[in-house]
Amino acid sequence: MNLGTLLILAPPILFALAFHEYSHGWVANRLGDPTAKNAGRLTLNPLSHLDPIGTIMLFIVHFGWAKPVPVNPVNLQDPKRDMLWVSLAGPGSNMLLALAFGLVVRLLGMSGFGALSAGIPQAIQLMLVYGVIINLALAAFNLIPIPPLDGSKILHAVLPYEYEQQYAQFEQYGPILLVGLVMIGMFGNFSIFGAVLRPFISFFSQMFAGVDLAAGF
Repeated sequence: MNLGTLLILAPPILFALAFHEYSHGWVANRLGDPTAKNAGRLTLNPLSHLDPIGTIMLFIVHFGWAKPVPVNPVNLQDPKRDMLWVSLAGPGSNMLLALAFGLVVRLLGMSGFGALSAGIPQAIQLMLVYGVIINLALAAFNLIPIPPLDGSKILHAVLPYEYEQQYAQFEQYGPILLVGLVMIGMFGNFSIFGAVLRPFISFFSQMFAGVDLAAGF
C-alpha cells in the first residue's frame, strides 16, 4: 500500500471506527449507563477510540477493531434487552454511514473506482467510495457472532436464559478463534471472512450507491 492510498483510506477508516464506538456509548448513555461519557469516550475524536493493533490490522488485512467503549450493564434498566440495543448501535451506525456515503456516490453519478466524476478532486471521490466499502465491511464483520465482536453480544442478548451459561463458556475461546480465522485469510489461499463479507458489501453497495463495490474489498 503506497502513501497516497494510505492517506485516502485513513479519513474514512478513522471516522468509521470513531462513529461506531461513539454510537455504542451514546445509546448506553441514553439507556441509563453514563460509563462511556464519564470515561471521556462519548466523542467523535478518533484518538479516543483507536486500538493500535486493530487499526493496523484494518489497513493491512481489511479486518480490524477500535478500543471498545466501556459499558456497565448494571446501570441499564433492563440489562439483557438494553445490551441488545447497545450492541446493535455500532454496526447500525456503520450502515447509516455507508448509506450516506453511498447516496453521495449515486448523486455524483460515480461508477465505483473506474468512472469518477469531473470537477471533483479524485481523492475526495475515492474517499467516498472507500467510505461505503469500509463501513459495510465493519458492519458485517462486527455482526459475526464470535466474541468479542458485537454479534456475540447480540446473540447473547437474544439467547434464552437457560443457554447463557453455556454460551459464556465459549466466550473465552472467541478471540483465539477470531485471530485464527484472520491468520488463515492472511497466509492461506482462502479468506473465510472475505467469503462472508463480499456478498454483504456487494448487495448493500448496489442498494446504497447503485454500483457493486465488492471488487474493491
